[in-house]
Amino acid sequence: MSEPQLIVQDFGGINNGDLDATGARLIRGGSWKRQRCVMVIPADEMMHSKVALAMCNLIFPPNNGVVRILAQGMEVGHAYSAAIEQILAHPQLRDFEFLVTLEHDNLAPSDGILKLIEDLESHPELSVVSGLYFTKGENGCAQIWGDVSDPIVNFRPQIPKPESLQECVGTGMGFAVWRMSMFKDERIEKPWFKTEKGANGVATQDLSFWTKARKWGYRCAVDTRVKVGHIDTATGFVW
Repeated sequence: MSEPQLIVQDFGGINNGDLDATGARLIRGGSWKRQRCVMVIPADEMMHSKVALAMCNLIFPPNNGVVRILAQGMEVGHAYSAAIEQILAHPQLRDFEFLVTLEHDNLAPSDGILKLIEDLESHPELSVVSGLYFTKGENGCAQIWGDVSDPIVNFRPQIPKPESLQECVGTGMGFAVWRMSMFKDERIEKPWFKTEKGANGVATQDLSFWTKARKWGYRCAVDTRVKVGHIDTATGFVW
């Protein structure tokens, strides 16, 4: 049974109690602006049920458009490049604010997109923010590629700093939010994403992209609050 009370009518609520704090929260998250998202998912014919469940639980900015594109049966670099070409050719989608990349073996937290967009709204100097996930295997490293304090461009895997926004030279693409505007910059060589292997070097499609994008001042970071599982689709084990 509740305690006896004398109630005077003042039902404004906690958000009305401190409008300065409430306004700062809304500005930080940018929820009053357009935050439309196109999500590209490169995948084979089947995805693990845990991944499907995680995708179903993803929360997008309220009252904003969301379009999901499945790039099926394509090499991952080609999948991303082809999908973005089609997005930019579309009269409506090309003006969406954000691109979300989510791969078929990544388990993203339900509020991950909201947090990554909040990071971009708070840090206009960044063009991409990724969640924190690790390469597969017992000795997997965090996909936080490159020490930005080193004057020589590098992609050495960095040690995660807990609960922080950690700038790096390049990110993975398994769960990331990108400003759509960067793909309208004609200075960045196409195809944007290309897996490299040959006499000139070896690079995955994500780091191949950052080798080009960094030349034009584009910056990225990993939000270590956004913890993303990396699933072995054959066994169901999550790294």
